[in-house]
Amino acid sequence: MLDKKKEADKIKLKGQLKLYIQWPAIVAVLLVLVNIWVYVTDRKAGILMGMFVVVYIIVAGWLYLRSKTVILKDLVEFAAQYGIVQNTLLKELTVPYAILLDDGKTLWINDLFKQILGGRPRRDVPIGKYIPELNSSIFPKEDNDTVEMDVYLGTKEFKAELRRVSVEGFNDTGLLLQMPAEKEYFIAVHLQDVTELNQYIKANEEQRLLAGLIYIDNYDEVINSVEEVRQSLLIALVDRKINQYIARVDGIVKKMETDKYFIVLQKQYFKQLEADKFSLLDDVKSVNIGNGIPATLSIGLGMSGESYSQSYNFARVAIDLALARGGDQAVIKDCHGITYYGGKREQTAKNTRVKARVKAEALREFITLKDKIFVMGHKLTDADAFGAAMGICRAAAAMEKKAYIVINEVSASLRPMYECFERDPNYPDELFLKSHQAIEMADENSMVVVVDTNRPQMTECEELLKKTKTIVVLDHHRQSSDNIEQALLSYIEPYASSACEMVAEVLQYIVDDIRIPKIEASCMYAGIMIDTNNFVNHTGVRTFEAAAFLRRCGADITMVRKLFRDDMGSYRAKAEIISSAKVYHDRFAIARGTNLQIESPTIIGAQAANELLDISNIKASFVLTEYNGRIYVSARSIDEVNVQIIMERLGGGGHLNASGAQFDHTNMDEAVSSLKRVIDDMIERGDI
Repeated sequence: MLDKKKEADKIKLKGQLKLYIQWPAIVAVLLVLVNIWVYVTDRKAGILMGMFVVVYIIVAGWLYLRSKTVILKDLVEFAAQYGIVQNTLLKELTVPYAILLDDGKTLWINDLFKQILGGRPRRDVPIGKYIPELNSSIFPKEDNDTVEMDVYLGTKEFKAELRRVSVEGFNDTGLLLQMPAEKEYFIAVHLQDVTELNQYIKANEEQRLLAGLIYIDNYDEVINSVEEVRQSLLIALVDRKINQYIARVDGIVKKMETDKYFIVLQKQYFKQLEADKFSLLDDVKSVNIGNGIPATLSIGLGMSGESYSQSYNFARVAIDLALARGGDQAVIKDCHGITYYGGKREQTAKNTRVKARVKAEALREFITLKDKIFVMGHKLTDADAFGAAMGICRAAAAMEKKAYIVINEVSASLRPMYECFERDPNYPDELFLKSHQAIEMADENSMVVVVDTNRPQMTECEELLKKTKTIVVLDHHRQSSDNIEQALLSYIEPYASSACEMVAEVLQYIVDDIRIPKIEASCMYAGIMIDTNNFVNHTGVRTFEAAAFLRRCGADITMVRKLFRDDMGSYRAKAEIISSAKVYHDRFAIARGTNLQIESPTIIGAQAANELLDISNIKASFVLTEYNGRIYVSARSIDEVNVQIIMERLGGGGHLNASGAQFDHTNMDEAVSSLKRVIDDMIERGDI
């Protein structure tokens, strides 16, 4: 008893409570001072007051000594009751709450958390067994750090917040639990049921309206291919197909012009259109009342979570891209990127040259205003890019402007033609520039013309595009999402056989009666001949008209044939590639070219791909060749397979029947496996 009393005497109060209890002592001191002053003034009053002060001090002291123990007892009882109330509140809290150890085992858990877990969880089992997402690997690593994540329990969704709470010094005061010194912390977890909130968010998102545009690609050609009395019926049938298709997804169609439609539909129905791969494209092509040419559509859809006006702007971008890629396809643009559907049919070539004339006049104005014109094609410049570049230089020369061709590497197949210009004294030495030379010469008053490609990373000098504000693009490949966006003039015609064909048409409108030297005409003729595989692939009426124009200008067919003959090593390499070909899925030829010991294996690979199409039952050919630390793929087809969409999956692009891609490595087995995986996936999805 004596020891307990001594221990109790050692307990001292602190803070505001101590000050509050000491107020009687402070008042006693003040009373003593006042008593002394009164005694000095009046002895009798001072003695009387002194007696009162003594009584006050005795009573206050007795009360202090007696109440201290009572107050301490009451404080302990209050703390105990407060702890019980606090614990009860936490256990019955409407927020699921738990405290975990560092290994995920539960130290304490409230009633609602237990209810969510479907009963009383075992304390020796980590929480990750009940909620797989809450494993120890995602626990916060630093004190007071917080980790937020979504977890799922049955049909409910929860937002979990995990906080690391430091309890440093716990081992010094804890009586029941000993923790390692480096693990003196708990993980506090609370869950928030967001199932209903997410359902409302999803419903709101699905009910958002999407804007779309539908164009008839070849309206004039289709109308002209049918009798006049049937033209109205043909358009009515196409209108009916479009209206029925959009009505199935509860959408609205508004016809803006004879060949243009504006559509509105809810986002939740987009999945249906995506699932049937926009079957409207094929439905419209099935309309046949005697029209010799099937009607094809281009569809552009815009999806934006910000505003309806932005959705419409996205739809305009999408429809422009669909038309630039040749039509007969659906393009969907959202904030994350662009998706393509369809595009299996080659666009019908238009016989009118109005567009070529308009583009030629715009190009003439740009050339007139600029002092320096830089022309460049794609990397590993081929005959088509080189010929088109020479044609642009001729246009500049006709307007007394100086033009330069940017070319870094001359392939073995192009070197004979390249050397013809180097040896000719009529052409200046600085006609051909390297990238660094062009960058040094470029200034604000320069102009860049890009031919035979529309992708900035594929050009000979991408940095040159950033040095000038005036950029012109002339290309015959289908436009991709990563095209040269800052071009002031873009002339992209996927139906054209080659860039040389397009430039040959433009030259006829640049200057009246333009005179093209024989060597330049031969160079452009060679570009058309190479890209069409001797006028076999992808040729139209305008292709032969362009070739006829170049022949009238003096193009020498014999010289072209001699320039592009293969040497014996290249011929053997081509034979080696063809002999390595293997048939995949009974219709795809895949060949490899490794250690060919020739200067330009990619050119030989493209030629081998063309020759593999001469084998019966082969729908498409793919030749993979190693060159400069990379693997290049040349893809070719005749008409049934769209090799462009296959190459786009591999990061490349091109035409429906002539495309390419490249891998940034030299692992041939891995490259072939990647190609096969893409083919398998597209066959499974019905894309090819």
